[in-house]
Amino acid sequence: MLNIVLFGPPGAGKGTQSEKLIARYQLVHLSTGDIFRANIKGETELGKLAKSFIDKGELVPDSVTISMLESEVNKFENPKGFIFDGFPRTSAQAQALDQFLSSKNAEITCMLALEVEEEELRVRLYNRAKTSGRPDDADPEVIQNRIDVYNRETAPVADFYRGQGKYKGIDGIGSIDEISNRLFEAIEAIVA
Repeated sequence: MLNIVLFGPPGAGKGTQSEKLIARYQLVHLSTGDIFRANIKGETELGKLAKSFIDKGELVPDSVTISMLESEVNKFENPKGFIFDGFPRTSAQAQALDQFLSSKNAEITCMLALEVEEEELRVRLYNRAKTSGRPDDADPEVIQNRIDVYNRETAPVADFYRGQGKYKGIDGIGSIDEISNRLFEAIEAIVA
């Protein structure tokens, strides 16, 4: 089973690249952002709680995120693997994910981290707000807060996977296909 943590700051291209990886490797895409948005749209209790944090550009608490993610994973029988997009965002979440996967006789294969400079992230997020119906991306203050939260709270998760020898940094600048090819090469080198 191929289990990938697709990692990077907001606006790095995780959603776009997930689509390419899903098509090539027939993986199940688990985006915490999509899971949150579905719960928010459905006005579930977890959705309302998640929205109160997201609207401020803050991370949703681990317990809420982990419960939603485990529920999603358990919906699939005999998958070829998963792409975890936007999760884990904290070292505690990474440990919880390892424990959960271990209980299913599985593990994370690798963390692929899209590396993009902050100025480029701001431009991408602002442009995304115009086309994707994500108004939270239109406010420069919220954008900067999301980047700051990522740098302070999420970026350290990379060290968790570096410690396991599973971290692979990927240049996130270039055309969509150029970046996809870098991701494919990294995966092929790991699973070969």
